[in-house]
Amino acid sequence: MTALPSIPEGFGLETEVVDAVARDRAVQQCRQAGIRLPAFAELANPPAPDRASAAVGPDDADAANLWRVNWFNDASRAGRAEVPEHVVIPPALSGVDSPIIMLLGNRFPMIGAHKVLAAYCCLAPRLVTGQFDPTRNRAVWPSTGNYARGGIAISKIMGCRGVAVLPEGMSAERFEWLDRWTSDPSDVIRTPGSESNVKEIYDACAALAADEANVILNQFCEYGNHLGHVTATAAAVERVFEHYTAGHPSARLAGFVAASGSAGTLGAGDPLKERHGSAPAVVEALECPTLLYNGYGEHNIQGIGDKHVPLIHNVTNTDVVVAVSDRATDELGLLFSSSEGRALLARKGVGAEVIEHLDDLGLSSVCNLLASAKTAAALGCSPDDVIVTVATDGAALYRSEQAKTLSTAFGGEFGSTEAAEVAERWLSDVDTEHVLKLSDRDRDRVFNLGYFTWVEQQGVDLAHFDARRDQSFWLALRDLVPVWDELIADFNARIAR
Repeated sequence: MTALPSIPEGFGLETEVVDAVARDRAVQQCRQAGIRLPAFAELANPPAPDRASAAVGPDDADAANLWRVNWFNDASRAGRAEVPEHVVIPPALSGVDSPIIMLLGNRFPMIGAHKVLAAYCCLAPRLVTGQFDPTRNRAVWPSTGNYARGGIAISKIMGCRGVAVLPEGMSAERFEWLDRWTSDPSDVIRTPGSESNVKEIYDACAALAADEANVILNQFCEYGNHLGHVTATAAAVERVFEHYTAGHPSARLAGFVAASGSAGTLGAGDPLKERHGSAPAVVEALECPTLLYNGYGEHNIQGIGDKHVPLIHNVTNTDVVVAVSDRATDELGLLFSSSEGRALLARKGVGAEVIEHLDDLGLSSVCNLLASAKTAAALGCSPDDVIVTVATDGAALYRSEQAKTLSTAFGGEFGSTEAAEVAERWLSDVDTEHVLKLSDRDRDRVFNLGYFTWVEQQGVDLAHFDARRDQSFWLALRDLVPVWDELIADFNARIAR
């Protein structure tokens, strides 16, 4: 195993059992709940479900749903798909010649979003190394919504107490879900602001950390988040791309696009770049262009955290930064869900199969679609150049936001005239405005911007912060995965005794 440089305590990167008593309590807890933990390799290549687990509902707090925390669930979210569910966006919708393939995150269990993968990958290594005792510790999940929900779901299955920390301005559907899945109102902490207010989340977590029973699983600096996507999401993208090339043998993987958020999903871009030469592109809101312009502001593209550079963002391996306006995502979300908008898209030549998938696209998913088109244009992609991105969640999480947009932007009316105006505004031309292909100097600028959050505010060791500049750091991180998988196998063997 390659030696990891400058890894301080507190990041959950242990490769040995640090507290056998806590580990054994976790084993006992999992034995009583009938839990067996999937390894990282099994998240990337999941085994076929057995008959008993197939009978478990995808929204149940049941151990069987840990085995659905992967990209290979079918549309029912209870069965297994040979190829991860996805939609190929045609030029009639995207406005570019390059095909855009979107993997569908609302196929994940319990929360209908792929962030439950990150939550599991942050907690599992801590469980099997004795860093988290489910009988004594509380799992604190700071987020702008979906990761916190994923953490609460995983916590409930594990029989431990989970705490969601998220901005009060997030969609009503997020809080309605949390009300159903938590038993104590104090386990949902609403911080000031909205999507852009990540610092306020950190401040709330700092206060919670004063109680040693609370374990902060901060997705923005948890390398398990990064490694889960390096392992599972990259494998899913490659399986989808392999499926696509069966009918398009001249296709090449030109780019992988993901919103900044916690930067976890972006991690999949690293192995894809190594194996396919694809360009990793990071997306942010134009109203808060932190990476692009060192800017700030507020926005409503829920699923993107900003005003900082996540510690787990491999900045020096990122090739493109692109910004998308929340006005575009709000209005297109309404267009995609309305009968008038869908009729308009059909007249423009968008096929029925694609239109049926529009409900699979939430606000950040629409953002990723628009950013993928801008990335394809900026890279000069051809019809053989494929851009892959993820639909992080579906439209069902944003019906309340659509109602707000309908009221504030359109006076409560959205007919054929409004649909045509929205389509003309956001889908008629694809420009490369607010897109930057990163030079080495640009990468250094963005990397350095993270210093103020992580070293000055959060107290991260400077040697550790700087070590992340070199790709050897990120490559060495991957050596943790087989070690963790061995620990998970040992953990499961102890459960079975």
